[in-house]
This record gives sequence, structure tokens and C-alpha cells, in this order.
Amino acid sequence: MRIDAIILRELHIPLVRPFETSFGVTRNRRVILAEIQSEGLTGWGECTAGEHPFFSPESTDSAWAVIVNELGPMLAAQPPQHGGECPNIFRRVRGNRMAKATLENAIWDIEAQREAVPLYQLLGGEREVVPCGVSLGIQPSIPELMAVIEKELAAGYQRIKLKCKPGWDVEVFAKVRTRWPDIMLSCDANSAYRLGDADHLVLFDAFDLLMIEQPLWHDDFYYHSMLQKRLKTPICLDESIHNRRDALAAIEMESCRIINIKLGRVGGFSEAIAVHNAAQERGIPVWCGGMLETGIGRSHNIALSTLENFTLPGDVSASARYWAEDIIEPEVKVSSAGEIAVPDTPGRGYEVRTELVERLTVRKETIRALELVG
Repeated sequence: MRIDAIILRELHIPLVRPFETSFGVTRNRRVILAEIQSEGLTGWGECTAGEHPFFSPESTDSAWAVIVNELGPMLAAQPPQHGGECPNIFRRVRGNRMAKATLENAIWDIEAQREAVPLYQLLGGEREVVPCGVSLGIQPSIPELMAVIEKELAAGYQRIKLKCKPGWDVEVFAKVRTRWPDIMLSCDANSAYRLGDADHLVLFDAFDLLMIEQPLWHDDFYYHSMLQKRLKTPICLDESIHNRRDALAAIEMESCRIINIKLGRVGGFSEAIAVHNAAQERGIPVWCGGMLETGIGRSHNIALSTLENFTLPGDVSASARYWAEDIIEPEVKVSSAGEIAVPDTPGRGYEVRTELVERLTVRKETIRALELVG
């Protein structure tokens, strides 16, 4: 594979509505896109780092610097033949997984186009439709939350996930369960609690939750293991899982019974597949988490979610939930049955609206292989 150019762009895009978690409120996204041009083909990757280093140590600005100064030149100087070679090319750079995933996922996209197969098939996926859940941010009031849930259930989503934090949990769950006793319901704390809150977290068992996602420290297995022993509700780990080794450690320690796989958090498709396989071999179900992606990142999540062990509805929801206009066509849509049809055309399966991308771009940098010679 010859890499002719790596074009990095930062886009500013407002969300349709604010999204609140225990970290704070997001109203606008600063999105990094990587366009890799190779022998007449173009692959696209999206960086899922947030504007601030709250979810992970990475941010939009740190990822931009690492891609421009380190990862991009490495990739241009040592072009891979297969997406799975990217982790080895990037091995000298520690961490920075979201930055790495930005480039690696674009290489997988190019490879799928070169092989004339859909991206999901190149990854080893089999599903032709992906079951969808929806992640709901903290709302200004419980009545407003109830209205949002009603809307999303009417749209067909198979699972409702509620962001929670101290002061926005038990009362909320009770109201929701009273109104909808049979829906698939889960919660996501984004590390908002501590082990001293264990007596309070045990109260969550009363609400028949599918899972409690990342209740304790973002980098912890040990205390989650202690907490899981007290809970009937499965713990799902998200922020703690960066690679296959983390997944094996968490499973061995019985820190969780479910794992959320996010492409950016684990560094791209190669490691995501490795985590998926490790969990599957040990009977631990996985699902695909979302990071307020545009359609490019969303299309990658769809492809990943076709792997066999993605047995739970993920956060891969419709474009219109987040963007007035998405940067792909067709936009991602969810059927009344709560499913997304997986594209069967080579590569991602969605065309990038390049004119819209250019209009939204606020900064741009190009790395060319020839510039590195001499």
C-alpha cells in the first residue's frame, strides 16, 4: 500500500441538543477527521477524543499534535499492507489510543475497498443488521427525561441507557421502572461513585438493570471486583479496558460480567477484535459504545458491531439524534424494530459529504510521504 497523503481536519459541529454526563455538558463537538489517500482510494477515520481530557487523558488538541508530529509521519514512512500492522508501526508511541485509532481505522477502510469487500466482512463480522440501544444524557428534570424516553422507545430503540451520578440515580430509576416495567434498561456512571457508595449502589439491584456501567474509578479492576461481589446487577467496564490484557485481567478478577468496546478507547479495529475474541472465549458478552461520533465514526461502529459476540444492543444510534446534518450519505437510520441495516458495499458503505466537511473545517494539515524523503 502506498500512502500519497494524510489529510487531517478539525471540524466544529453543534449537537442537536446538549448531552450531559457526570463529566459535564457537551453542546458542540470539535471533531478530528483523517482522510488517507492511497493509490486512487480514500479511507476515512475519526478521532473520538473529547474537547477536554475528562473521559480519557486524550483531548482534541493532544490527538491533533500526536497525529501531526508522530503518528502521521510514522504511517507515511512505513505504509502497511493490512490494518492489523498499524499497532506495530505506532508501537514507539505510548498510549494515545484515540489518535492511533483515527489512522488505523482509515487504513482498514482502504483495505476493504482494495479487496472490494464491505468493511464488516473484512473484520470478520457476519450480521446484516445491528441491534441498537440509545444513551440518554442527564436531563434538567425527571419529567423531561420521561418525555425523551417515550420518544426513543417510539423510535424503536431496544435498550435505554441512562447516564447517572449521585443525586440522579435511584429516584430516576424508580420513576422509569414504574412507567416502563419491562424495557431493557441500563445505567452509566462514568466513574461517578466510590467504593464507600457501595450500600447505595446495592439499591440499584431493585430496578432489574441490564448492567451498571463503570460505577467506580476509570482505571480500576480491584474495587470493581469487590463491588461486583455485592451486586446482583452485572457491572460493565468501559474506561478501564484499553486492550486485550485489560479485558483478561478484569475477567479473571471477576470485576465485570459485560464489556463495552469503544474503538477509540482501545486504539482501533485490531485491538477491538482482540478484546472481542478474549471476551467471547470466556463467555463475557460485549457491546459497542458511542462517543458522539459523526457518521464516519458511526459507520466504523456499525461494522465492528457485526462481530459474533456483540450480543447486546450498542449505542450506535441514528445520525439525526445528534446532528442537524451528518457528514455522510445516506445518514445512519434506525428501523422501527430498533436495527441498523449494515451496508454491503466495499469499504465503510457510506459516502462522505466532502463539500460539507470542507465547510465545517476550521483547521487542516497535510502529511505527504514524499515530504519525508531526504
